[in-house]
Amino acid sequence: MVTVAPHRVRPRRGVELGLLVLALALAVGAYALVGLNVTGELPGNIAGYGAGMAVLGLVLHVVLRLRAPYADPVILPATIALNGIGLAMIYRIDLAYAARDNVTAFATRQLAWTALGVLLASVVLVVLRDHRTLRRYTYTAMVVGLVLVVLPLVPGLGTTINGARIWVRLGGMSLQPAEFAKIALAVFFAGYLVTHRETLTLAGPRIGGLHLPRVRDLGPILVVWACSLAVLVFERDLGTSLLFFGLFVAMLYLATERTSWIALGMLLFGGGALLAAQVFPHVDARFDAWLHAFDDDVFNQSPGGSGQLVRGLYGMANGGLFGTGWGQGRPDLVPFAESDFIVASLGEELGLTGLLALLVTYLVLAERGMRTAIGVRDGFGKLLAGGVAFVVAFQCFVVVGGVTRLIPLTGLTMPFLAYGGSSLLANWVIVALILRISDSARRPAPAAPGRPGSDRPDPGHGPGPGPGDGYGRDPGHPGTDHQDTEILTGLKEARG
Repeated sequence: MVTVAPHRVRPRRGVELGLLVLALALAVGAYALVGLNVTGELPGNIAGYGAGMAVLGLVLHVVLRLRAPYADPVILPATIALNGIGLAMIYRIDLAYAARDNVTAFATRQLAWTALGVLLASVVLVVLRDHRTLRRYTYTAMVVGLVLVVLPLVPGLGTTINGARIWVRLGGMSLQPAEFAKIALAVFFAGYLVTHRETLTLAGPRIGGLHLPRVRDLGPILVVWACSLAVLVFERDLGTSLLFFGLFVAMLYLATERTSWIALGMLLFGGGALLAAQVFPHVDARFDAWLHAFDDDVFNQSPGGSGQLVRGLYGMANGGLFGTGWGQGRPDLVPFAESDFIVASLGEELGLTGLLALLVTYLVLAERGMRTAIGVRDGFGKLLAGGVAFVVAFQCFVVVGGVTRLIPLTGLTMPFLAYGGSSLLANWVIVALILRISDSARRPAPAAPGRPGSDRPDPGHGPGPGPGDGYGRDPGHPGTDHQDTEILTGLKEARG
């Protein structure tokens, strides 16, 4: 006879605290090394910087202990490590600019944005007690996301920087609304796809080895395709359009497990991008800078030339395998080294080894998000966690691919590393959402009445099977009956 012993799930907040100390040591140590190697002494604000980072990390750690005790213990330390190393690199570039009498304060502003990001993440964790609440606002999120996307096109509000019209000015500050739009669209995609999963999966003809969707079901993907092309054309932002379209196609695949959606999505975006390159000069210039980066005419072209890209490549080549060391390179020779090209700056001073270590940290962060998506029991949570984790991973691929000339340069910023308030705030919200969903995924089910020590399925919590398992069944969630009616209607149409 086999006896199954009950497994006690532990919050593991102590593990998180230990990893958090290590992450803070990396961040503060990098900041100190920059000062020692550039000026020969420790930065004058090293104590305040270290205390500030420690307070920010511990505040969010305490919030997790109180509001999400079963959240994944690796996500917060990995995020703090990336954010802290990015701050150290931005401080190093500040010193290089100051040496050329072009004094800036990027690091100070980035630390302030970090504090706001941690505060916003804490608010999300405190206010959002159950991630399934967001499903009530599926179509509201769609409207908010589309409004944020088109906001830079509003006359008098939007502004063009470096050839791209992706910024808005509010009260003397510049914000990039698309960074927040990706979160709203992820919520919309998750809510929409949970409701229509069966229709998208079962209906439609099979041609060759591909299961194609019906024409009526192509509506959402065609709308997103059109929106992504509109962003590409009118806002001149290749990276954002690629990110939005990739997010929707990836979540379609997560919902349906149909490779036909990936093939169709790649075909649509590839065709649209090639068409835009033929019709619009600024898109064609971006492809020329990628394909002919070392041609003299393309290198010296302004704007839209490949000079920034080539200088970044030479900087990484100068770093070699182990890098020049903190403060020993010349990242300031590359324009926008603190934002668009911070990967090249880090590659020069940390080398290929250090850059790979950072990419592995991103890989761990994305893997923990996907693991959360697997563990949570409701379909909306699965898609939302998988979608936002994919956003982080895909954005890293697009940025690193552009800087290393694997794909055309897009202008996106590296999450948590690069300078930029909009990106930092939005990505901290993504981390808070993953932490909230992971708390639901790892939380143990309560014991059943009359059976001490036994586990009873708890709708929305715990990894075990139950009535809330899978897609489309979310007990206690408003709209479940309406959702079931839509699923049955879709099945009848598919079979008919």
